[in-house]
Amino acid sequence: MATEFQTPKDREYVDSLVNAARKEAAAFFNLKHTAERADGVIPVKYRELMSVAVALTTQCSYCIESHIKKAAQAGATKEEIGETVFIAAAIRAGGAVGNGLMAMRMFEEESKAGGEDKSGVVY
Repeated sequence: MATEFQTPKDREYVDSLVNAARKEAAAFFNLKHTAERADGVIPVKYRELMSVAVALTTQCSYCIESHIKKAAQAGATKEEIGETVFIAAAIRAGGAVGNGLMAMRMFEEESKAGGEDKSGVVY
């Protein structure tokens, strides 16, 4: 049984993972390369700040590490990283509010239906 989770030692398994799903890995790395290219319309620094924001919301520590390094190399400042952190936090919180609106609608619809599942869907 695992005694620790998500550790830098996990990087030792990159080849194992890639070799277990070669076509999927190739497609992933092609997408990653395309999204992170330097010749896009969006400058590299902004691509990296967006990547940092997404990595923060997906909570991928490897992604955070990688994109912070690339953002710094692209000229991002500490202040830009700070703002990125709080923009990502606000958007993530906003997503909860948006989903909360849907949850409220579902609750009210369920309450009007008398608590019966009329959809026929088995859970």
